[in-house]
Amino acid sequence: MRQRKGVGFTIAAAAIFSLLAQQVSACTGIMLKTKDGSVVHGRTLEFGTPVDTSVAVIPRGQAFTGQTPNGDGLKYTAKYGAVGIVAFGNPRLLDGVNEAGLAAGSFYFPTFAEYTAVTPENQGKGLSPADFPNWLLTQFATVGEVRKAVESGAVAVMPTVLDGWGPVAPPFHYVVYDKTGASIVIEPVGGKLVIHDNPLGVMTNSPSFDWHMTNMRNFIALNPRDVPPVKIDGETFKALGQGTGMLGLPGDFTPPSRFIRAAVFSATAMPSENATKGVEQVFHILNNFDIPIGVSREVVQGVVYSDYTQMTVARDPQSLRYYYKTYDDQTIRMVDLKAFDLDAKTIVQISTKGQQPVVDMSAKLKPMDAAATTGSRN
Repeated sequence: MRQRKGVGFTIAAAAIFSLLAQQVSACTGIMLKTKDGSVVHGRTLEFGTPVDTSVAVIPRGQAFTGQTPNGDGLKYTAKYGAVGIVAFGNPRLLDGVNEAGLAAGSFYFPTFAEYTAVTPENQGKGLSPADFPNWLLTQFATVGEVRKAVESGAVAVMPTVLDGWGPVAPPFHYVVYDKTGASIVIEPVGGKLVIHDNPLGVMTNSPSFDWHMTNMRNFIALNPRDVPPVKIDGETFKALGQGTGMLGLPGDFTPPSRFIRAAVFSATAMPSENATKGVEQVFHILNNFDIPIGVSREVVQGVVYSDYTQMTVARDPQSLRYYYKTYDDQTIRMVDLKAFDLDAKTIVQISTKGQQPVVDMSAKLKPMDAAATTGSRN
């Protein structure tokens, strides 16, 4: 793993990456509660260049050493097995769920992330931006435990450059859920980890989470129910179609607009019967946040960077199943954490790369009933 960068990566390069980060960071997360009391959640992953991802299972007892700009940081051992996404060959979960039902995910936080500076005194508890979610998933069972550990200053997230993410430390903030439906957001601001309660279970990108929650007050008139006809001077005006209660819902791809849509869609969703159906609903809702290549792009030094939805995942903390689909393969795939020996000695993984299968139904077509084609009745 790449450590501190030398003069080869210039200030200009860092500035270019910072500019790109504003355009290539459109991840969206939601949480749903089902009729039987289950909790499910999911997220999208967007980036302007391909992110090499795999689904991995980390067993209990796996040893890790945190990465810092100056070398080794916190040493920790996995207490819980977990399944989720790793990127660029770095065996640390950026998103996932553990055997206790705790889930965590990394989201881009461009221009706002302010990590803790490394010093000789704090390096021993240092973690890279990629280490932090992996530490959460392998160490804790509940949101309460996470809150206590973070507030105690047990770790510090440091601006560590990581392979694949560019010449500067990737700017992340994090969402955490447990199987009760409790959720928090953890953000590196001013060199400290700031915790926000997340009652809606929604997550996007910059600015800070408290700003997004305040911005929600601009949209409290949105309603899933259609507006009834209105009479003015004896003239009745009826709606042109369905959806009038949602007039004013922002439809662009900026983080504030996606936050509003995610909050509204998840809060107004009709509860599914159980977690299995809830996972289906997570994917349907997150389909509304798909970004096709080309509609969100930036040109830097003649190169076009187009943000697009590279992956969508759903997590079921009851069954401990992790679901995913990709831009190139919309088939929903699943990895069941319970199917693995969580006392194994090695991490196992599978690439998320694939190609969407097309099923040829031509040979299965059957003749239509003659009575239906002629309109005759018996």
